[in-house]
Amino acid sequence: MLDVLKIVLPVVLMLGIGSICRVYQIFDRAGIDAMKKFVVNIALSAVLVNAFASMEYSFMTLFQTLCMFAVCVVSWFVGKIVSHVMRGSNFIPFLVSGFEAGMLGYAFYSMLYGTEHLSVFAKLDLGQVLFVFTFYKIMLGKEEAKQRSNQNLLLEMIKSPTIIAISCGVMIGLTGLYHIANVKQVLDACTNFISAPTSAVILLTIGYDLVFGKIPWKAVGQALISRIIIMVVLRVGLGVLFTQIGLSDETLQALNVMLILPPPFVISVFAKDEKQQTYLSSVLTLSTVISLIGFMVLAILLLV
Repeated sequence: MLDVLKIVLPVVLMLGIGSICRVYQIFDRAGIDAMKKFVVNIALSAVLVNAFASMEYSFMTLFQTLCMFAVCVVSWFVGKIVSHVMRGSNFIPFLVSGFEAGMLGYAFYSMLYGTEHLSVFAKLDLGQVLFVFTFYKIMLGKEEAKQRSNQNLLLEMIKSPTIIAISCGVMIGLTGLYHIANVKQVLDACTNFISAPTSAVILLTIGYDLVFGKIPWKAVGQALISRIIIMVVLRVGLGVLFTQIGLSDETLQALNVMLILPPPFVISVFAKDEKQQTYLSSVLTLSTVISLIGFMVLAILLLV
């Protein structure tokens, strides 16, 4: 019980602090948004540079990347079918595919399994990052009749701090610079220092945003149940595949963390009116709660 509390209690504590900050207006919305920008553009970038620099590059790394990209695309098309059959929201395909690895995934994985194995999680994340920055954004643009030129989409992708950080990490890893003792020590010291507050700040902002207002339960339930079913099927299928080809237990642990994550938070930006904003915010809020429950379950299973 003590070991479980050491993992779970800090999460609950930071969520509670975030909620208190909202109630007593210790931070306003602008302050919370600034914290999120710090995490996404600076702290997370440091995490990504280190994770991809320390990664072992091989055919199996490429396989895992392509595999995650493929399952994200398949999930999107399954969501499209579900949306048509259930006459649900056009956003359902986007709510059942993709993962919020940046704001939550790396923090959860680090708290459960330590930062020394982050590169294992990064291998899976690379596939879904490519999905979100290509297929996902293109289809969102089409859905909202705001499709931009391929040149603009490519420019946006190249300028993204996430892509820049991943590219730098990959170059350091592929060239072998990371394995030079002095380089490794300096890089680890810098990235660990910059990324140290990542988990705490992320959880504080999530606690601030966890507001349960007027939730359209029927519409939200369609998206949530569809996502849960799809993630369970993916876990079974990918679990069998990864086991058959001899991937490590650390990879299966990373897969567990990935599949409990909510859909990408960026989708809320594409809401056209208050009704859509309420719907998307409700799905993301409840998906985050489900993710937190999943995190606690993984923490308990890890220590049982």
